[in-house]
Amino acid sequence: MDRDDLLEKRRQEIKSLSDDELKERFWRLAGEIVKPLYDLAYTHTSPSIERSVLLRMGFSSLESKAIVSQAEKRHLLGKGAGHLVLKYAGMTKKPYLEAGKDLCVDQEAWDELKAAFERGAS
Repeated sequence: MDRDDLLEKRRQEIKSLSDDELKERFWRLAGEIVKPLYDLAYTHTSPSIERSVLLRMGFSSLESKAIVSQAEKRHLLGKGAGHLVLKYAGMTKKPYLEAGKDLCVDQEAWDELKAAFERGAS
């Protein structure tokens, strides 16, 4: 079947559809096309996304970079950098900005945080 035949076949399939039906079909097909991208974005992150989250939480770009770098080294980035900071803040009973600054410089803080996740604390 060549391209012209395929086009004609598809034209016949949608010929009888109303405008509302065409619109519904379009959005359904568009949803099917982007679903794999949505699923990937929902289950994966990147260092740049995590730095952006930390910037919006009030950390400087240098602090954000340090936290994300340490999270990557320990294979914790998938937990979310903001989540890691908030988790550590809860563990230490410190304000999250102070806890994040601790994570920038304190390797033992990262060891405690990683151990908490390994024990199953989310």
